[in-house]
Amino acid sequence: MTGVTTADAGFTWTDDRVELLKKLWNDGLSASRIASELGGVTRNAVIGKVHRLGLSGRAKAPAPAPRPVAKKPAPVKAPSAPARPSSPMTNGALALKPETAPRQAPTPRPVVYDLSEPPLIENATVLQLNEHCCRWPVGDPLNSDFHFCARKKDLASPYCAYHARMAYQPVADRRRTEKQRAAG
Repeated sequence: MTGVTTADAGFTWTDDRVELLKKLWNDGLSASRIASELGGVTRNAVIGKVHRLGLSGRAKAPAPAPRPVAKKPAPVKAPSAPARPSSPMTNGALALKPETAPRQAPTPRPVVYDLSEPPLIENATVLQLNEHCCRWPVGDPLNSDFHFCARKKDLASPYCAYHARMAYQPVADRRRTEKQRAAG
């Protein structure tokens, strides 16, 4: 058979079909549309052939010009409300409102910034970690002594306070150290 260029998954690309593919591609048809025009070929086969032929750089259709948006008139401001009297006023029925004691903020627990606290699991592996353990890796994963920190962690972070301080540096501190590295 003459004029055969390549075979893709049981489909033979003849010179005529390749020329039709080039014409349809340059006309701006989609790969799906070209596949249906050629028949017996998938969209992916068309895309693959286009790339092998180096046709992928066709010009894109220009985007339609944006329509001018009519500006809405500025809203008319209502006259300002009269000032409230200085005497206390109530809003709504407060007779059934329960009396509540002033809410006190919970006392913050001390933050540990060192590794003096013992780990919850000694030499913890990834399979031994739970939701209470620090997930900071310690050592080289290729060595047998590799493990995770496994100290008690904050619920909001995957790390203990010490490792969270290392992992989450304030942006200003990071920028300062980057500038120092660049200057030095």
